[in-house]
Amino acid sequence: MPNLPDVVLWSIPAFVLLTVVEMVGYRLHPDEDKAGYEAKDATTSIGMGLGSLFFDALWKIPVVAIYSAVHALTPLRVPVLWWTLPLMLLAQDFCYYWQHRGHHVVRILWASHVVHHSSRKFNLSTALRQPWTGFTSWPFYLPMIALGVHPAAVAFCSSVNLVYQFWIHTERIDRLPRPVEYLFNTPSHHRVHHASQGGYLDRNFGGVLIVWDRVFGTWTGETAKPVFGLTKNISTYNPLRVATHEYASIARDLRAASSWRERGGRVFRGPGWQPGTEAGS
Repeated sequence: MPNLPDVVLWSIPAFVLLTVVEMVGYRLHPDEDKAGYEAKDATTSIGMGLGSLFFDALWKIPVVAIYSAVHALTPLRVPVLWWTLPLMLLAQDFCYYWQHRGHHVVRILWASHVVHHSSRKFNLSTALRQPWTGFTSWPFYLPMIALGVHPAAVAFCSSVNLVYQFWIHTERIDRLPRPVEYLFNTPSHHRVHHASQGGYLDRNFGGVLIVWDRVFGTWTGETAKPVFGLTKNISTYNPLRVATHEYASIARDLRAASSWRERGGRVFRGPGWQPGTEAGS
């Protein structure tokens, strides 16, 4: 197994530099039509990102153990070669689409991912606002492991996907040429994903490629100006509360539930599910 680099760690200096450049750009050329930056919000986002590095290191211990066990059991092996690596990246991006979509439509998964959507701003620091409970993502990549992809290769592909998504968290870049917008996830597509309007909710789940959304019917183009944040925004900059607020909300709903069916719905239905409805929004 080749020694693949940790792309995220190597990219941190670029993340910091580009965030500072964008922040200075807003200071020198403010734009009232854009959400811009707020010091407390950006500080919280950066704090969440630093915390996620620590917690992700902890969650990797059981996840690597599971992945290694599955990889040892499967007779299949996919070598890391110049022509297999692009296929692994494509497979990981496909799995990421379903992982991302699942984290929007299953509330207990949303409780982790909601962190990333909790800012009412949309800038490069928002990309750093990552959850501290990232262990919820590992099952979606098990098919790659079962097909013989080494766990280290899956981790490498995931880090490439995460680094790619950094630059699409900006309002400074308008629409790109049509072939790029058709194939790839772009700032325009991702602004829709982070918007809280009804027509924009649960759309554009792609990581690197937006074609998965086009194929599976979840793509929406940017028309109206996005309003960023949650349908019910939180009023805190405390990183611990940002990381756990939806879990606390689930716990309150479970205590108030009147039946096991309702308890199941509160956990496994959509974030907006209520008793008497078929699914949440």
